Amino acid sequence: MSSKSNNVLASLEAMLFAAGDPVEPGKLAEVLDIDVESVIKMLGHLEASYDEKDGGLRLIRIDGKYQLITREEYADEVRGLLEIKKNTPLSQAAFEVLAIVAYNKTVTRSFIEQIRGVDCSGSLSNLIQKGLVEEKGRLDLPGRPLVYGTTDRFLRCFSLNSLDDLPDLPGSEENTSGDSQTSLF
Repeated sequence: MSSKSNNVLASLEAMLFAAGDPVEPGKLAEVLDIDVESVIKMLGHLEASYDEKDGGLRLIRIDGKYQLITREEYADEVRGLLEIKKNTPLSQAAFEVLAIVAYNKTVTRSFIEQIRGVDCSGSLSNLIQKGLVEEKGRLDLPGRPLVYGTTDRFLRCFSLNSLDDLPDLPGSEENTSGDSQTSLF
């Protein structure tokens, strides 16, 4: 690679490190004043370099955006340095709520409760606190109920590029007959 390419790779790495959150390739291209295709190609080189080096960092793609993250096998050390308590595991109820939100893309609390048959405010609150679910807006209906959806953190935690990468639900093959009105649950 040329010296100029190495400078662009170093710039990409520095920007991704400083951003902390996922960044769109278009934004990186805009800052570097180069085309998006070149940025995506360079990000591929950077990702391969991290994988080859097998160091403490990885470059991942989440929903078309790129982010530098620490490798999972070093999570305990990073938590120890940052003095972060281990996250308490999600309860079965929280997993159920999370699945309903993820598979339906956006939902209201009443929709979740209708499916589960019980109050979900505690589980929903816990998922919001953990950064796995967030408020996405309000419906234009009486009472203007809040709409919830998953976050980029959810995608990172479950190693997904997008919600389209979720596995099919058991028995969902029957629901793919073209009936777009069929609920996932």
